[in-house]
Amino acid sequence: MLTVDLINTGIPRLQLKDSVSKALGLITDFRVTHMPVVDDDKFLGLISEDDLLDQEQPKMPIELMQETFIKAAVHDNEHFLNAVTCSNQFETTVVPVVNDENELMGVITTDTLLKTLGNFAGTNEIGGIIVLEMERSQFSISEISRIVESNDATILHLNTTVHAQTGMLTVTLHINKKEIAAITSTFERYEYDVIYFFGNEKFENEIHVNYRHLMNYLDI
Repeated sequence: MLTVDLINTGIPRLQLKDSVSKALGLITDFRVTHMPVVDDDKFLGLISEDDLLDQEQPKMPIELMQETFIKAAVHDNEHFLNAVTCSNQFETTVVPVVNDENELMGVITTDTLLKTLGNFAGTNEIGGIIVLEMERSQFSISEISRIVESNDATILHLNTTVHAQTGMLTVTLHINKKEIAAITSTFERYEYDVIYFFGNEKFENEIHVNYRHLMNYLDI
């Protein structure tokens, strides 16, 4: 999905002549942390609530605050995940969307991004979750898929993250079955470290998994 498909045109835009108090009022009314600022529809940047609150003159035009504007935006033909990255990087609740002429087309709110991410991750699909941990060199999409498919199941969504301290890879699998005990057992048989699993069955919790790992370690 492209950013242009998620634009919210209901969030107002500020002009340089607008006052600090007006900007704060709009931020409060629309429950956002930042507001886009334009000049003749050209996007100039985002102004933050924190920077506005630091001002001692409520009637001062925000034109005098241009050095604090955040130059954060995405283009209308980008994938929506770039908007997620932008929101995370600049810690904003709105992400401006501009065209090739740098004209502001609207913004994407974090609420919209969250819903879109949920759909993208397949949270509306019925199924179970399996979370694996492994060395990066052990990661093989083809082998993981083969293990799942050997149990007459399909991967609906696969996501990977890297642990900042250990460098270990966490692989989250969304499976199209809720009964995933057999799949979990197959992964363990192939010596994958299954750290979480959620389905219909009454599975071991994290404490039991850690206990099993400890017992295995003591047996070495």
